[in-house]
Amino acid sequence: MHHSRLCAVLIDCRTADLDGAARFWGEALGRRADPNHPGSRGNYRMLETPPDEPIVQIQRVDHESRVHIDIEADDIAAEVARLIKLGAKVVERLERWVVMEAPTGQRFCVVRYSVRVSRRMPTAGIN
Repeated sequence: MHHSRLCAVLIDCRTADLDGAARFWGEALGRRADPNHPGSRGNYRMLETPPDEPIVQIQRVDHESRVHIDIEADDIAAEVARLIKLGAKVVERLERWVVMEAPTGQRFCVVRYSVRVSRRMPTAGIN
């Protein structure tokens, strides 16, 4: 049995001004941009996140701007298999995550569970 949960909302921004996008979304969501967070590097900017909420990350992309979610799992292969049985399809397998598409067309990622302060995987498992 493995565990999975919603872990992040990523705001994909097709922009040359990633810091400006992070400022906008930080103000819009009431969360300050966190330039010192380890996840704020390269094409990514993290917003401050309360410990009991999913993270919000601003991501510079080449495709059209959109929002997507990340599902974190302690067993990526098992979670991908479970989601395929539900009707999702694999779009791309990358080194650390898998991009999937829901039967209704939304893209999302399955990522490896990462330890964050005051955040634990749920106790309920998925068969």
